[in-house]
Amino acid sequence: MQDKTLYAILGLLVLLALIASGISPYDRATWLLEVMPVLIAAPVLLVSYRRFPLTRLLYVLIAAHALVLILGGAYTYARVPAGFWVQDWLELSRNPYDKLGHFMQGLVPALLTREILLRLGFLEPGRMLGFLSVCVALAFSAFYELIEWWVALIAGQGAEDFLGTQGDPWDTQSDMLMALLGATLSVTGLAGLQDRQVARHAKPGAAG
Repeated sequence: MQDKTLYAILGLLVLLALIASGISPYDRATWLLEVMPVLIAAPVLLVSYRRFPLTRLLYVLIAAHALVLILGGAYTYARVPAGFWVQDWLELSRNPYDKLGHFMQGLVPALLTREILLRLGFLEPGRMLGFLSVCVALAFSAFYELIEWWVALIAGQGAEDFLGTQGDPWDTQSDMLMALLGATLSVTGLAGLQDRQVARHAKPGAAG
């Protein structure tokens, strides 16, 4: 499949999911907060595509992350049906769907950071590139936790669905642990694939 065709399919899939999720979400304010990263990232990706197209790997993972956010926004993370299936299967005390979101929150920013640093020539492939990419992903995760705190201060009890703590006093720490796991996995398990796709951009006429 050609890259442009794949990207068009991914974009359409995310758009349809976004529209469907916004028809009758569990809580409109929570939905808007959860899908806001998608609403911000989508136009940035569209505008930057011609001058700085990302690798196919990143576009696929960004779309997957967007779908995770959209589903969480539609139901709120604590009420996603798939999370209840996992909760029953593993006999957990809470719906774990939000942990998938935080795992992706580490995986995708780390790969994005790694690609930008690599393609702009700031660093060569190696341990320092991976280390700094993980650091940026963790910083992003920490900043998102600050955003959740600020929302909670402003909205009070109305922010409970957005926070999705489900009574867990260590929710913030476990969220950041999942982001760390996602970031570490991305810069170790996916680095080789990303490097090969980045190499394509150095060839005349290459895209995606």
